[in-house]
Amino acid sequence: MKRTVLYIHGRGGSAEEAAHYRALFPDSAVLGIDYRSETPWEAAEEFPRLFNSAVRGQARVTVIANSIGAYFTMCALADKPIERAFFISPVVDMEKLILDMMRRANVSEDELRIKGTIPTSFGEELSWDYLCHVREHPLSWTVPTEILYGSRDALTAFDTISAFADSHNAGLTVMDGGEHWFHTAEQMEFLDSWLMEKSDQA
Repeated sequence: MKRTVLYIHGRGGSAEEAAHYRALFPDSAVLGIDYRSETPWEAAEEFPRLFNSAVRGQARVTVIANSIGAYFTMCALADKPIERAFFISPVVDMEKLILDMMRRANVSEDELRIKGTIPTSFGEELSWDYLCHVREHPLSWTVPTEILYGSRDALTAFDTISAFADSHNAGLTVMDGGEHWFHTAEQMEFLDSWLMEKSDQA
């Protein structure tokens, strides 16, 4: 039975990035998800519809997801029939990420609760509704998962990614010198080798 590989991009990415992975899965239908969601509650509405449209009843589904795309995948597709997931620099603890940004912006929880939203000097908008939603909807992810992480990831600390991998029985591969955004020739070569090695074990 032919496998469907769904690629879910990160922030600022696009579904066209899926083309990179077609050579790695020549016997599969490799499709990119073109989504518009910017919050987990939007993803909960949009992702299942896009998944069903792309998969169309296919029983063998693999997901490759990048950064916040991986977070949205875990929020919205946890109950879908996914055989295997490969996460590249995934956001795995959104609450911690928001709290870290609040500390960086010197914003207290009380201040955020009162104002609702607060723009920051580093381009992110803090949202009380977003923080509350994340706290009220903890991740419940049981799909067999492999994670690729760069040692120089400035968004997610190693302790955070390691704790997630341990608690979810996920494989964790660290590229020494890798960044959150895998984009250089060396990083993409490492990514491709990782994906080929781990997918062969599926």
